[in-house]
Amino acid sequence: MIEFTLNGAPARYAGSAGDRLLDVLRNTFRLTGVKCGCKEGECGACSVLLDGALVNSCMVAMGRVQGHSVVTIEGYRETPQFQALDAAFAAVSAVQCGFCIPGMILAADCILRKNPHPKEEEIREGISGNLCRCTGYNAIVKAIGLAAKEGEGLW
Repeated sequence: MIEFTLNGAPARYAGSAGDRLLDVLRNTFRLTGVKCGCKEGECGACSVLLDGALVNSCMVAMGRVQGHSVVTIEGYRETPQFQALDAAFAAVSAVQCGFCIPGMILAADCILRKNPHPKEEEIREGISGNLCRCTGYNAIVKAIGLAAKEGEGLW
């Protein structure tokens, strides 16, 4: 039995320790904010926070989460930090199709926790593991910068 914390609550998984976290989150726990994009750790659509660090869940075996904390976009959306990022993304129309946005939001949180006042190049580097096929990134970068200003003191 694999026991871990999922979005702040105790969770248990009785399957194989070799199963991918991505598949377990989507199929067992029905957390569909975690997207399956590339299955190779290249696109960031499956990003989650593992003990606060941004990871591609398609590259994490369930055995790795034993005793650890996993936060998906569904859990993160209950935070004041999400509210600030959500408002900033909406204010600058940073969302088009939305497929990449859960991963982008979690990446943005990691950027802002590391540096609450990032420069544009730091934002671009921080989201470099998340592919977006719609926006061209400029609006996303602008939204993260806006969240840093508007959400002063949250990170």
